[in-house]
Amino acid sequence: MTVDPNSLNMGAVIAPLVIPYPHFNPVALQLGPLAVHWYGLMYLLGFWFEWWLLNFLNRKRQLGFVEGELSDLLGNLILGVVLGGRLGYVLFYNPVEYFHHPFEIIAVWHGGMSFHGGLIGTLLAGWVWCRRKGVSFLDLADVAIVGVPVGLALGRFGNFINGELWGKPAINVPWAMVFPGARGDDRILLQTHPAWISIFNQYGGLPRHPSELYELALEGFFLFTLLVMLYMKRAPRGTVLGAFIGGYGCIRFFVEFFRQADPQFITPTNPNGSVLGTPFHMGQILSLPMIAIGLGIVIWAVTRPKEQRQSRLGLQLAAPAEPFEAGPPAVATPAIGFPAGQSENPAASGDPSPPARDGQS
Repeated sequence: MTVDPNSLNMGAVIAPLVIPYPHFNPVALQLGPLAVHWYGLMYLLGFWFEWWLLNFLNRKRQLGFVEGELSDLLGNLILGVVLGGRLGYVLFYNPVEYFHHPFEIIAVWHGGMSFHGGLIGTLLAGWVWCRRKGVSFLDLADVAIVGVPVGLALGRFGNFINGELWGKPAINVPWAMVFPGARGDDRILLQTHPAWISIFNQYGGLPRHPSELYELALEGFFLFTLLVMLYMKRAPRGTVLGAFIGGYGCIRFFVEFFRQADPQFITPTNPNGSVLGTPFHMGQILSLPMIAIGLGIVIWAVTRPKEQRQSRLGLQLAAPAEPFEAGPPAVATPAIGFPAGQSENPAASGDPSPPARDGQS
């Protein structure tokens, strides 16, 4: 329904520059009744990249995993992502709705995944796997976490293709976009911002921040670059994990200032979608502990005793074995003879053999 802009006090509004939203078909491939969505493909590509990177580092840096172990690990992590992400969304974002419709909890195809829940699920799944395999969780996490930002970038691109998780109105931002799915949120905002009605009528919606692309660039490319640099420099064990947790928390807290809150939190009296009596979104509330925990891990990692900072995962990170030496060269002593019955060869005289060196028998 078109709203007459002359019916309300408009005030001075500058017409924005708007980049047309590229309308994507969310279905990448239709095979009869089976529809393959782009968002699902982004998940698969993210998991594939993690599998490829772990195998590459295993060969390149001799991490010591045998064939099949990394595939087993990735299967556990995928289970943690899906279960943790879904349960996190249910508990953090819409508990009342799912309390009244509990069977919807398993309907993951209807959407609704939480990154924070997925992270908790992944860390728990990785910890259980490490306990079962006798691998240091901290050392493995420093390796496995490096590829996660690429998966996040792909996921955010999937959000953009679906035209979801859009940003807040950006009336005077030249790269703003009009998201067709945001019109319901637009009409709620027009009740408190009548000066935007003419813009709504002109473009069929309010221009908004493409916050999915902000997250793609920061959570994806920037964070991936940071983690690769730390890993290549062989930062103290735990630093890469802490940098990811704290770095993501900071980025998400920042981007949420430009991102529209989830619709269940938005009302005419709370158009910002703030929660818990704060000016922040739920995503920001959940990111605050991440910032504190990540910072704490990094400080703990870099202040540990030097001999405890080095990763124990992989032959290339272990202290090199000392080369075997047969002992000092024999010195000729012609003036001094051996007592009767004794030989230069200890084995011939019954002397015990010298103790074996580490790693040799």
